[in-house]
Amino acid sequence: MNSAKAATGALRAARPTFRYTPQKQNLHDIAITRTGKPIIRFQGGRSGLGGHTVTVFGANGFLGRYIVNRLARSGCTVVVPYREEMAKRHLKLAGDLGRVIFIEFDLRNTQSIEESVRHSDVVFNLIGRKYPTKNFSLFDVNVEGVERITEAVAKYDVDRFIHMSSYNANENSPSEFFRTKAMGEKVARQLFPETTIVRPAPCFGFEDQLLHRLAGVTNLFTVNNMAERFWPVHAIDVGAALENICYDDTTAGETFELYGPKEYTMSEIAKLVDREIIKQRRHINMPKAVLKPLLYYLNKLVWWPVGSADELEQECLDQVIDKNAKTFKDLGIEPAELSELTYHYLQDYRVSSYYDLPPATAREKNDEKKYLHVIDDQ
Repeated sequence: MNSAKAATGALRAARPTFRYTPQKQNLHDIAITRTGKPIIRFQGGRSGLGGHTVTVFGANGFLGRYIVNRLARSGCTVVVPYREEMAKRHLKLAGDLGRVIFIEFDLRNTQSIEESVRHSDVVFNLIGRKYPTKNFSLFDVNVEGVERITEAVAKYDVDRFIHMSSYNANENSPSEFFRTKAMGEKVARQLFPETTIVRPAPCFGFEDQLLHRLAGVTNLFTVNNMAERFWPVHAIDVGAALENICYDDTTAGETFELYGPKEYTMSEIAKLVDREIIKQRRHINMPKAVLKPLLYYLNKLVWWPVGSADELEQECLDQVIDKNAKTFKDLGIEPAELSELTYHYLQDYRVSSYYDLPPATAREKNDEKKYLHVIDDQ
């Protein structure tokens, strides 16, 4: 019995002793925001830039997932205001457990907006559809909605407010969308002068409304003979730019025009799409006077997006770049070129016989080598 107790005591004595040691926060782990608020940086965060509490309005949209994922991975706590329960499911996996927080809100309910921003030091507004709905007009979303969000940002003295506008934002534009976007910029700057305004060109990527629309069979009617000219930009590059703007306080009060390295017409992009999916999509040009009233009344009857009369006006306007605005270059980002990524996003539109063929650019290079080889033999 005594020998058993002695053996147990010896085992206990041989066990290592673990003591709780609180994590030491060094001085460089604490950053002071533009308005003097302390932010504790997380060592595990991406580039050590995490620690912010960020509210992202419109996070369930096309660009929202890119910025939410980047911020959550870098150690930020991301607040996602939402309207539809099912529309925000994919954002639950954007960050670690507890990094993405959801709060229900209504764009016409000021109290719900204030609850969404009151604990944040950075607020993104990505809300802004290009077509009206039965419940919200373009003015309701792009002007009055911006006004309510900006008022809440100013009320709680949020450090940074980053407002997503649009290319061609102009109060004198024939397009209501571009007019209301310009009015929203003006309202945001009046209520919160430190607002950072971002104007992205038409974006391409997964779930975009550019490449996928041209590759689908429903995009049959068009106007302006697809002669609209613009600089398409990669959605991932826009997400990286928004992240850089978030962490750089010197961008407060600035305006950024984010566009790709090459200008295209819509018809040129359609040819790239057809070449990549190895199909020929038809695009029938129709008079604007015929399509506009049809789409106007159709939007009043159905709830799913079918295009709008104002989108036809947008198709008739070339992109105009503000030379005084900052660009990707000021953020240290080199934007990707559209033709280098069409295979990545459009492969699924191919039939099974051609699914595994290489990208169109690679096929062209191989054909060129064969052609040159034949010439050399002659």
